[in-house]
Amino acid sequence: MVLLAGMTSAQNAPKPSPAQLEWHDTEFYLFFHFGPNTFTNLEWGHGTETEDVFNPTALDCDQWCRLAKQAGARGVIITAKHHDGFCLWPSAFSSHTVRESPWKNGKGDVLRELADAARRHGLKLGFYLSPWDRNHPKYGTPEYNDIYAQTLTELLTGYGELFEIWWDGANGEGPNGKKQVYDFHRFEKIAANLQPNAVIFSDIGPGCRWAGNEEGLIKTATNWCTLDTAGFQRGAGGPPVDTLNQGNVRGAHWIPAECDVSIRPGWFYHPEEDNKVKTPDQLFNIYLNSVGRGANLILNVPPDRRGRIHEQDSAALVTLGNLIRTSFQHNLLLGRRGRLTDGNRATGEKVSVGKPITFDLGRNQSISKLVLREYLPEGQHVQAFKVEVKKGKEWVEIARSTTIGARKILTVSGQKARHMRITMLSSNTPMVWLSEVEVFE
Repeated sequence: MVLLAGMTSAQNAPKPSPAQLEWHDTEFYLFFHFGPNTFTNLEWGHGTETEDVFNPTALDCDQWCRLAKQAGARGVIITAKHHDGFCLWPSAFSSHTVRESPWKNGKGDVLRELADAARRHGLKLGFYLSPWDRNHPKYGTPEYNDIYAQTLTELLTGYGELFEIWWDGANGEGPNGKKQVYDFHRFEKIAANLQPNAVIFSDIGPGCRWAGNEEGLIKTATNWCTLDTAGFQRGAGGPPVDTLNQGNVRGAHWIPAECDVSIRPGWFYHPEEDNKVKTPDQLFNIYLNSVGRGANLILNVPPDRRGRIHEQDSAALVTLGNLIRTSFQHNLLLGRRGRLTDGNRATGEKVSVGKPITFDLGRNQSISKLVLREYLPEGQHVQAFKVEVKKGKEWVEIARSTTIGARKILTVSGQKARHMRITMLSSNTPMVWLSEVEVFE
């Protein structure tokens, strides 16, 4: 996105960095939980599992990426190291890695295969690197922060450009019975230096925030991209879940929400869950209530013991992608009203609060979904708005909602009209910048 000539900023309002703007545009991506837990049927490994358990018989990262593309995802993130401490690459700072496993006679590197496949398929790449390590003997000592910093450096320099680095707040005991005091400030500096275009996920960012649940949902119509983090930390010391879900109306920092959810009840593959995969309709509803409420969606799809995405998950992903594409395929407003309908998020128009913006669809059209976007380089300001259509000589309200942000999707099935108007009812500023207004049949 580029700043348009003549645009002025609301004083002191937080705004996204260039990396965050790119992250907003990514919108939807897949998560791959994969490792020893895949073979031991656990969710949280103990760290005592032998490396022999990791031995996928037909690992195919191209298949993972093909399905991501078919689902409409624009990126992939993998658990490079989960809490059990097992590294999916031959790390120089651990003896609990693929190098010690029988897979490919210890010569394999899952991250290399995924990074190469992601590039081939035009997908962005991200890594999850658990700070908690239930295997490493130095966990729970000052030396472990050095080891984690070295491990992080290894990841951030070995596999090309990343769009996201994923940290959760898990902090349990290591093999010596001790917990670790993580030096996150140090880790953040390493990430910012080595991968300046990567957004860091955690309860308090600094790049994006957890949405407060693992259902993949923004649970109200309101979602602010801004958050106050003073006094909070990752994990148990994070902000309240309702604050994580909605953000803060005038938060001090631009830390937008990311909604995480698994396609199955668990996060790692379990054969007994093969018939418990979410349906395409369930997944599409999650999409509408995450991406459609201004958040990004990260959908976990765990590879099975072959190292492939299971057939049940594959079918759901393909149908989800078709639902997304067909629902937002024909924009009835495209090109009908200057910058607001030019299909370009990098342009926008300044709109007065309280003054309706009118659109002409050319003829009577069936309306199913409305999409609105704020021009994010100017921040997020809209607090409430309404949508009306003209019925004869009268304007009839068909939708009303709160924040817009990166993308607001409203379902208004059964409506038919030629003329539509949108009014910003309240805002943090007297004028707001909108990027796009779209109407779909």
